[in-house]
Amino acid sequence: MKLTKAQYDEIAQFLGHVQPTRQSLRKLKEKFPSQSQSTLLSIFSQEYQKQIKRTHAKHHTAEAVETYYQRYLNGVMKNAAAPVLLELANEVDFAPSLMARIVLERYLQEKEQAIPSKTLINSMLRDPSQIPDGVLANQVYQCTVNDCCYGPLVDCIKHAIGHEHEVLLREMLLEKNLSFIAEDQLRAKGYDKTPDFILEAPVAVEGHIIHWIESKASFGDESSHQAYLQDQFWSYWNRFGPGLVIYWYGFIEELDCHRERGILLKDCFPTDIVTLRHSMAQR
Repeated sequence: MKLTKAQYDEIAQFLGHVQPTRQSLRKLKEKFPSQSQSTLLSIFSQEYQKQIKRTHAKHHTAEAVETYYQRYLNGVMKNAAAPVLLELANEVDFAPSLMARIVLERYLQEKEQAIPSKTLINSMLRDPSQIPDGVLANQVYQCTVNDCCYGPLVDCIKHAIGHEHEVLLREMLLEKNLSFIAEDQLRAKGYDKTPDFILEAPVAVEGHIIHWIESKASFGDESSHQAYLQDQFWSYWNRFGPGLVIYWYGFIEELDCHRERGILLKDCFPTDIVTLRHSMAQR
């Protein structure tokens, strides 16, 4: 679903005044009933991540970490079954999974008298049963299952959705009898930055030649699209020529401004693909 910049700004402005909870997501759907739920969910997640990045540093000062850790200890001392970490995260407007990471890291630092490795922390966040302290393990678990934008559960869901859309795109290409080389095949040949699919014979979409297709299971907002252009799309263009990006959950339509230079944006698989065979047959 494509949105104008004005429509997107209205949604983003609404999200700036609500907490990033599942209840807020329901309010968002009620406020914008004409928009696709998957589009709203993607925007909801992206706007929240921007907010967290803006405030990330203040939650990681030595003073903030110590305050959160002491509040956690005092809270569980009073009532170990209460969702102390989750409530603390909501109170200071920080992602529950990231709050759990801060407190877990501080706990391990005290226990081991050394800074724990990221590998160890990530492993414990994915499987809290590995945490030696049962109370903290339960608190971390509560944070990860109640975080709708961050954490190992969300990462798994995002990875699965991304893979699902790549499989869907592969099936659509096969259905259209289009020959392609997939990303894993290109990586095996030594390419580092590669699109999801390179077409072995270019096609035309809406009058534009396409050599490659990239699948994005997200909404294309200005900041994410600019980052993708810089880190991925222009690299693909330099190496493989013009291509197509499919933002399955929509994009801001004003961002589709590089067609003449060779990057086309769509929110679905194109229905008007013209192949070389087809164009020659018409002659």
